[in-house]
Amino acid sequence: MNANIITQLSIFVNNAPGSLAKTAKVLEECGINMKACNLAESTEFGILRAIVDNPDEAIAKLQAKNIIVKKTDIIGVRIADVPGALFGASQALGVAGINIEYGYAFTGKNVQGLFMRVDSPEKAIDALTKAGLELVKAAEI
Repeated sequence: MNANIITQLSIFVNNAPGSLAKTAKVLEECGINMKACNLAESTEFGILRAIVDNPDEAIAKLQAKNIIVKKTDIIGVRIADVPGALFGASQALGVAGINIEYGYAFTGKNVQGLFMRVDSPEKAIDALTKAGLELVKAAEI
């Protein structure tokens, strides 16, 4: 296999309160470390796209817990943390006639975190703060 191909897991998560937490607990119980992730939605289910340590082993562990998961090949490109950095990579692929279906960042300036879309941001901020979790501020990104 080409060393530039990265294996991504797509883990199906019910679109209901607490479902992501249940899936995250299974990941913890299985000892699966996510290096990067993205949560996408549809009306009935979500997809947790994740780059993990040992993807084949992770798939076997998740399937043993009745989690629906599939493997996808992706590539990663290094881009600088400056305005316009995305242009170079996207322009090169566009000129070559290559479509970018989706993408997600896997690093920040000085912070690591999961960005989530929620139905009530104010309530989510309150709940996370009360749980003792630190929120990422826009200025930190």
